[in-house]
Amino acid sequence: MADPDSTVETTVQTVSTVMETIQTKVAEHGMNVLIALIIFIIGRIIARMLANALGKTMKKTKAEATLVTFTENFSYSAIMVFVIIAALARAGVPVTSFAAVVAAAGLAIGLALQGSLSNFASGFLMMIFRPIRVGDYVEVGGAAGVVQEIQIFNTILNSPDNIRIVVPNSSVTGSNIKNYSINGTRRVDLVIGVSYGDDLKKARQVIEEVLTTDERILKDPAPQVAVAELGDSSVNFVVRPWVKGADYWNVRFDVTEKVKVALEANGCSIPFPQRDVHLYQEKA
Repeated sequence: MADPDSTVETTVQTVSTVMETIQTKVAEHGMNVLIALIIFIIGRIIARMLANALGKTMKKTKAEATLVTFTENFSYSAIMVFVIIAALARAGVPVTSFAAVVAAAGLAIGLALQGSLSNFASGFLMMIFRPIRVGDYVEVGGAAGVVQEIQIFNTILNSPDNIRIVVPNSSVTGSNIKNYSINGTRRVDLVIGVSYGDDLKKARQVIEEVLTTDERILKDPAPQVAVAELGDSSVNFVVRPWVKGADYWNVRFDVTEKVKVALEANGCSIPFPQRDVHLYQEKA
């Protein structure tokens, strides 16, 4: 039968050994853990300060708000990755395998999200180079409308008949971009036909008077009125006034109506297509 006193003594020795081991480990690694914690705290503060400073700098350059927010978050996260790795390394954690796992996970995620990453990269480039801006009337990716928002993955348009269109950013940058607003002015292209029997000089004068009386039409560049084609049924004038982008459609509709009314009031006619038909009777 075991001696109780011997058992108690053995237990005390075991506990003492464990405590000594813990104290030794704490003495060996405690300072490293404390320094790692300090690295993490200070690194986090520095990461936030740098991200905020970068955001303020971008705001001064009048960068897009979406790009500013994204850049702040991305830079903070990137710095924190290095801070965490440095803190773990100081605490004695092997980071080589950890970095390998992170790299493998990043590769797997990248392959799974190829389309999304393409849209993300396109959105980032659009926010930097700004080929289109919020409020512009554009034609991109097979759709046309006013730009409502440029997001990280998609561009939001509103069509002229108030339909919301979501265009992936990769489709925007991967095709031709037509921006009708960025230059500030647009040319209205009209074709007006008059009869072959009309006085061309008088018809030109009537058209020019209509353009002159419309205050929305710009003086510089000057409107162009010229005979462009001798058509099958009419002599066709090209009428090309310049207007501000916001006035384009109203001027186009108004000038078309006013020119027709003015030509008819001055004895000029706008012919419609016609064809002469000759009938021949065969002899019996």
